[in-house]
Amino acid sequence: MLDYSLLAALAAVLREGSFERAARSLHLSASAVSQRIRLLEERVGQVLVQRGPPCLGTAAGLRLARHAEQVGMLEQDLLAELPALAPDAQGRVTLRLAVNADSLATWFMAAAAEIAASEPVLLDLSLEDQEHTAERLRSAEVLAAVTALAAPVQGCRSHALGAMRYIATASPVFVRQHFAAGLTAQTLAAAPCLSFNRQDRLQAQWVKQHTGQDLTLPTHWLPASQAFVDAACAGLGWGMNPASLVREALADGRLVALGAPLWVPLYWQASRLALPMLERITARVLAAARATLEPGSAPA
Repeated sequence: MLDYSLLAALAAVLREGSFERAARSLHLSASAVSQRIRLLEERVGQVLVQRGPPCLGTAAGLRLARHAEQVGMLEQDLLAELPALAPDAQGRVTLRLAVNADSLATWFMAAAAEIAASEPVLLDLSLEDQEHTAERLRSAEVLAAVTALAAPVQGCRSHALGAMRYIATASPVFVRQHFAAGLTAQTLAAAPCLSFNRQDRLQAQWVKQHTGQDLTLPTHWLPASQAFVDAACAGLGWGMNPASLVREALADGRLVALGAPLWVPLYWQASRLALPMLERITARVLAAARATLEPGSAPA
């Protein structure tokens, strides 16, 4: 039989990244948390936490921590139906979700606000490129994710959210300076572009769509969605921006569109387990996405 006080300690350590912060969140001493982790590892017969700054979970540790989250969700629903079981209960379950930065900057915050207002949860959002959020699901680091992967990860259901329309943009001054001869493979290979991080392939995908070639692009690295817009307006480089973030800048002439948009279909993948709270959260995410994103992929 699992001891859920031990699982709660494990989940806190992996969520907070250290025994000390986990102890504060649980109102325990760091030594008490350490003892609980040690006891759990002895019972399981393997290491669950990779000690260090930060503390990271092994595959087994992450799986057990996700199980603790799932049980916490079931408990919250049970307490809502049977409040006499814990009349003074005020706890919230922390849910770890993976979201790409552009979704967070455009449509996902509306879903997050509705979830937090209607459910006894705290959200722990992990930012990843949409091409890589599914890896967090596979490793059991998160319970659900916004991803570009349509095929369901093992143990998950995949729900189509719609497509995000990205526009290649640059300032008029940048266009005159770098693209006076047109948007060719040669001019794109020489003009600085903007990228979110080393996982961001949007600029390369758009260049391939536009030129049919895989090019090596000179790059400025800017890990923030709004910084992309600001940097493009300032003439630092050209980059791919969600259409909703650059609508005003395109309308008032601070930015110009460089060519046909790039459409990126997005999906919500979440555990297949019958968890009523997770099903309600999924419904809110789907509603928020479909109110903002384009249906399907690129229009015909």
